[in-house]
Amino acid sequence: MTEESGAVQEFITHLVELRGRLIRAVMGVLGVFLCLLPFANTLYTWLALPLLSKMPAGGHMIATEVTTPFFVPMKVAGLIAFLLALPYVLYQVWGFVAPGLYSHEKRMALPLIVTSTVLFYCGMAFAYFAVFPFVFGFITSTAPQGVEIMTDIEKYLGFVINMFLAFGLAFETPVAVVLLVKLGVLTIAQLRDARRYVIVGAFILGAIFTPPDAVSQTLLAIPLWLLYEIGILVASRMVSATTEPLPHPDS
Repeated sequence: MTEESGAVQEFITHLVELRGRLIRAVMGVLGVFLCLLPFANTLYTWLALPLLSKMPAGGHMIATEVTTPFFVPMKVAGLIAFLLALPYVLYQVWGFVAPGLYSHEKRMALPLIVTSTVLFYCGMAFAYFAVFPFVFGFITSTAPQGVEIMTDIEKYLGFVINMFLAFGLAFETPVAVVLLVKLGVLTIAQLRDARRYVIVGAFILGAIFTPPDAVSQTLLAIPLWLLYEIGILVASRMVSATTEPLPHPDS
């Protein structure tokens, strides 16, 4: 067997493995989705509870499209199924990528994957339990007299997904800070010097991704700043724990 044919055979082997892992990941998400499907309406009600609990007596949500009452709960079930199956999906990704990594890359990558996943979940939980009550309380309290609040269920879902993404990504700040330090892009001193700019940027992001009230903006800006400080603290301890640079892949 020539070197070229051996390379082609290896490439085909990787493609077969990738296909197998993708199929397992999709089947994992689909399996969870099928289990959740009978409870799709209940899941949507649970998702809408922060708004429903803030509506005046007799307030309710509406569906403006014919198929919306059927498809929107299914979308919610699909979203929750993906989130529940995400560890299994990441396990499949790790199983495919890990054999090609060096030992020091494995030691750094696996904790970052696990930590980033947990932090994203924490960001979504913080948005649901801490932010949504303030946001929807503000929105419903500022409605003009005589205006009845009837939010479309699909538009509500889009708003909730955007908020989940905003807070989930915001909670990834410690991971981003540690990566910047480990890759040598920034130093601990530079990160500390940039603290005041990060605080200003956090409030700007809070103004962009949350409703226009000071409480909602602060609920995103303060955690973002605190997570930045946590990232600096973790990166500092990692730097002080080892003074030896990471081995070069070619060495």
